[in-house]
Amino acid sequence: MKSNVMLATRRNFVVGGIVAAAAATLPTTGNTATGANTVSGHANSPARRTVITKDGTRIFYKDWGTGRPVVFSHGWPLMGDAWDNQMFLMASHGFRGIAHDRRGHGRSDQPWEGNDLSTYADDLAELIETLDLKDIILVGHSTGGGEVTRYVGRHGTKRVSKVVLIAAIPPLMLKTPANPGGLPISVFDDIRAGVMNDRSQYYKDLSAPFYGANRAGSKVSQGVRDSFWLWSMQAGLKGSYDCIKAFSETDLTEDLKKIDVPTLIIHGDDDQIVPIADSAMLSSKIVKNATLKVYQGAPHGLFATHGERLNKDLLDFANA
Repeated sequence: MKSNVMLATRRNFVVGGIVAAAAATLPTTGNTATGANTVSGHANSPARRTVITKDGTRIFYKDWGTGRPVVFSHGWPLMGDAWDNQMFLMASHGFRGIAHDRRGHGRSDQPWEGNDLSTYADDLAELIETLDLKDIILVGHSTGGGEVTRYVGRHGTKRVSKVVLIAAIPPLMLKTPANPGGLPISVFDDIRAGVMNDRSQYYKDLSAPFYGANRAGSKVSQGVRDSFWLWSMQAGLKGSYDCIKAFSETDLTEDLKKIDVPTLIIHGDDDQIVPIADSAMLSSKIVKNATLKVYQGAPHGLFATHGERLNKDLLDFANA
């Protein structure tokens, strides 16, 4: 028995050495960086592409295609995978699609601190600067639209050529004396309670108004709703909870005023999550060079329910 153990050990050692040697000869891959780079904080490999921010948070991203970069920011409480159809579209038409998971969401780290729009915007800036992206088309949905807007407010448009805001939260969701058309704080307190008490069931329930599945005649599949739940459950509790305050109470009016590039604003007039009257209708009047497109009957998750129309508008705008 002893000799058998020794033979097995020797065999495992030899096989392990062969595998390690073979792995060492494999080339690293990536569009603009070469493998792991601890100096720039960039780890770019087929298995795990991440940017490490100044506070040590790892931000995961997907990078498809080559060409002019189109950078996508997702909504709450989702992840970059929500953009897969649009990423595929752009990468198939000569663009480079990049979608990250916001801190606290998806495959990115879940830090206790920094779950606010300014830090989200700074994380986006670190991703853009690490990959040295230029002439960017920035696309944000919902909270991602707030992230994109705050990015411009804090970092300008020197690397940005166009902006697309889809069912986005700006300028401010919360009802205040200066924003009487907003939603009362009780709406967001209810969201916090749902996330804290039973977030799994809450996300299943939330998928109905998110995609308009609670409307008569809806054709939203169970698969689409299941995807929402799957993506949402990959967000950490702390990040999800903090983000509710971030997307509801952050006033982005001054940031909108700093957008000085062509901007496409798309919103559904049946958006039950971010009502159009106090979001897109106001933002389109604040942003210079803004074009507003209202999708009749479209819900908040129009990237799924109205994907064909959205894809056409997105591609036309990118090519214009």
